[in-house]
Amino acid sequence: MKKKLIKVMDTSFRDGFQSVYGARVLTKDFLPAVEAAVKAGVRYFESGGGARFQSLFFYCNENAFDMMDSFRRTVGPDIELQTLARGINVVGLESQSSEVIRLHAQLFKKHGVSTIRNFDALNDVDNLIFSGRCIVEAGLKHQVVVTMMELPPGCEGSHTPEFYLQVLRKILDAGIPYDSVCFKDASGTSTPDKVFKTIAAARKMLPAGTFIDFHTHDTAGIAVASYRAALDAGADGIDLAMAPVSGGTSQPDILTMWHALRGSNYDLGIDIEKIAEAEKVFTECMKDYFMPPESRAVDPIIIFSPMPGGALTANTQMMRDNGTIDRYPEVIRAMSEVVRLGGFGTSVTPVSQFYFQQAYNNVMFGPWVKIADGYGKMVLGYFGHTPVAPDPKIVKIASEQLKLQPTTESTLGLNDADPAKSIEAFTKKLKENTLPVTDENIFIAATCQAKGIAYLKGEAQQNIRKNSQNTVTQQAKLAGSAAAEAQVAQAGQNSPVSPGRAKGYAVSLKDKDYEVFFEGKKAVVNGRTYEVDISEITHELVTRPVFAEPVSGINCDVPSPLPGAIIRLNCKEGDRIRKGDPVFVVEAMKMETEIKAPVDGTIHRILVNQGGQVAAGQVVIRIV
Repeated sequence: MKKKLIKVMDTSFRDGFQSVYGARVLTKDFLPAVEAAVKAGVRYFESGGGARFQSLFFYCNENAFDMMDSFRRTVGPDIELQTLARGINVVGLESQSSEVIRLHAQLFKKHGVSTIRNFDALNDVDNLIFSGRCIVEAGLKHQVVVTMMELPPGCEGSHTPEFYLQVLRKILDAGIPYDSVCFKDASGTSTPDKVFKTIAAARKMLPAGTFIDFHTHDTAGIAVASYRAALDAGADGIDLAMAPVSGGTSQPDILTMWHALRGSNYDLGIDIEKIAEAEKVFTECMKDYFMPPESRAVDPIIIFSPMPGGALTANTQMMRDNGTIDRYPEVIRAMSEVVRLGGFGTSVTPVSQFYFQQAYNNVMFGPWVKIADGYGKMVLGYFGHTPVAPDPKIVKIASEQLKLQPTTESTLGLNDADPAKSIEAFTKKLKENTLPVTDENIFIAATCQAKGIAYLKGEAQQNIRKNSQNTVTQQAKLAGSAAAEAQVAQAGQNSPVSPGRAKGYAVSLKDKDYEVFFEGKKAVVNGRTYEVDISEITHELVTRPVFAEPVSGINCDVPSPLPGAIIRLNCKEGDRIRKGDPVFVVEAMKMETEIKAPVDGTIHRILVNQGGQVAAGQVVIRIV
């Protein structure tokens, strides 16, 4: 009997990077591995989109469009390159206007993309109609998506085979143009039985010959079984990755799946020896990158969250940056309630980020004390219709905190009516910052907001994690190992700055104030990190502890309530301010928190530069 040839998309250079390294990988480092994969016979790659768009501007100090061009040059003109889009959110967390959605498709076509996989995290088909039409009109192939996951135990009301088939029926009835269909499980929690029943029924519903792809992650340890179930149900394609970014939070390894299908009626159409050689090249390319231990784990607790593999390390990396990685287990546990009460949107970006942000806030501030902007807008209807109605109490809290009324209006209609989301508004922003007005820059401003403008102005900083850049102390911090940190401390080095009341020094020099924290062989000065070589000396230095009692004449110190980056200062020294005036904005976990003056007065000192990192409780502004 002739074997069925299964089409494999290599996700290593998009989902693999996102799932393992939080999407923080430099282009020059991985292109040799792409070239090796092509030589090994790979003809279908996931090459960008999703978090790999914003992350290049946010963390790599690179232009995503330049990366896309380099990828296309490396593989040549005939290889299929696919990117990931989030419906009307395209490649951002915020939903966009019709103008920006159309521009997304046109620009991705211009920069070498062949196919766009297009999903809506709420499975709101209305959010796929216009975005799908733009993809096809731009001359790209459109892979339309139904998003899947397993609900936390005890929940019911959606995410059944019947629910997914209803979504698929709506896609067909809406007349959305498409070239193929994908069932996408970003959390890897859908049971093999559910996968089989869903795809088998979809095969009967779809026109004969329709290409069906299935996508999952190995975060919960059932990916290989789920892929086999999908193939037995009639799927034509699956997504796999190469070492070192395969398994764990990512997709199963190409070699692993080849082995799992030995003796079956399925053929992946690969040369196993050549793929093994390509994996050696890839592993060598990535040898200097810090591998978060959680990215390699199969974690059964994920079925209670469910936390997507592609978002897991992105969030743990941000928690490391903010010094809160020790709270990660609490946040994951808190996600279950956030999902239960939030309307059962699929745990895939941007909804997975909304879930995680709200769980993070519930852990850091107390349950429902602070509603995350994205989560609040989702339960209020500003991203579309959730599969089931969110909990009325949470809707009420979100409405009160965000000062927004619930809505049932079209998200696209709301965005098109909002002048701040128009191409004209982003063009104006570019001009205000004396930046070139190009389609690419307009799109960067729209999807990356202030960080995109900072990149275009040359103000962005690289924030990737390589082993060679870390001392023993930082490695312990990165791995979240309290025992390793304790060993370092016993050896006589300073342990990392911990969340909360960090110990440091406020130094006055030539009428300027500096806050200095020491972390092993690094000094953090007003939020900027410098490599230093510290040795003990006998001179006495006159310093004052950062968190000492206020000195005479200082009425109020304004601290950051949480660890993060000061992305905006709304005042300068000498400004007169009134109680309630916004004085700075701190960003943590992709959330912006505006801090207001607690008293009337004059800005006496600004102790942290814009862009600087702060610990929770660290003083940012002094008011007299």
